[in-house]
Amino acid sequence: MAEPLLKVSGLQTHFFTEEGVVKAVDGVDFEVHRGQVLGIVGESGCGKSVTTLSILRLVAAPQGRTVGGQILFKGQDLLKLPEAQMRGIRGNRIALISQDPLTSLNPVLTVGEQIMEAIILHQHVDRRTARKKAIAALEAVGIPSAASRIDEYPHQFSGGMRQRVVIAMALSCEPELLIADEPTTALDVTIQAQILALMDDIRRQREAAIILITHDLGVVAEMCDYVAVMYAGKVVEYSDVATIFANPKHPYTRGLLKSIPQLGEKKSRLVPIEGQPPSLALLPPGCAFAPRCTEYTRKCSQQMPLLEQIDTNHMVRCWVTAGQQDTPAPAGATR
Repeated sequence: MAEPLLKVSGLQTHFFTEEGVVKAVDGVDFEVHRGQVLGIVGESGCGKSVTTLSILRLVAAPQGRTVGGQILFKGQDLLKLPEAQMRGIRGNRIALISQDPLTSLNPVLTVGEQIMEAIILHQHVDRRTARKKAIAALEAVGIPSAASRIDEYPHQFSGGMRQRVVIAMALSCEPELLIADEPTTALDVTIQAQILALMDDIRRQREAAIILITHDLGVVAEMCDYVAVMYAGKVVEYSDVATIFANPKHPYTRGLLKSIPQLGEKKSRLVPIEGQPPSLALLPPGCAFAPRCTEYTRKCSQQMPLLEQIDTNHMVRCWVTAGQQDTPAPAGATR
């Protein structure tokens, strides 16, 4: 297989607060190839968004900073680039679609001005050419009457149309990697389907790679080629989407899948994952999922397992799955 477009190795991004060091991302590894969609899933606060902000070097300083690891984009370590060179990549070769278009769009500028700004900055063209490219970008994402609507303000668009504007802005410079941070969370089901179909068309037509941050496993099943499951700042399972759904190995992944409602089954019940995620500033020793795990052993609370390959394209961070477990803890044992 060809070299990955993006390869993240041992990424660590911490926030230094008065309460202590918050290890938001603590040793994350994954890769994505051209034309592929990688889904990153997990509960709120597990480090999904901070991971993508770290790739773009947009983590708020001085409290937050990346303290370790590599982010190789086409073989070039983004963490070692000067800021001026990084600005040439950010928004140009790697683009971000944020979760909330209202916070991404400036309310006092027309959508055209905001799209043209990125085009002029990165492609070094005049305003007339930039305007034509901006109209083409709006048309590409399905906004009708783009030539006239380009001069309207964000509040004149519906929620779904605003998200399309954000996507148009991200695509205006034809990036090689698109990072979508829960792009359909605030939209109704019909608009969600349209936005996801649009992103899939973009991937196929432009061969762009996509990192899709989501908590919706239905979206993952529909859109993604590979999946990284995150918990407490770490990737706990990584595989192709078919394997994740058919043969999940980590107890946390199995718990996520069991919590999905099953249509057509009589008397089906949702099976919650008991307990709460740990504080990232006060992580327990060993595996962070151990206090909530139904397959807990003593070793789980003593030592953090490595992300090990257990099959082709399938990696998992779990003592039990890796076959290195010790004697199960007795019922009612303190975890």
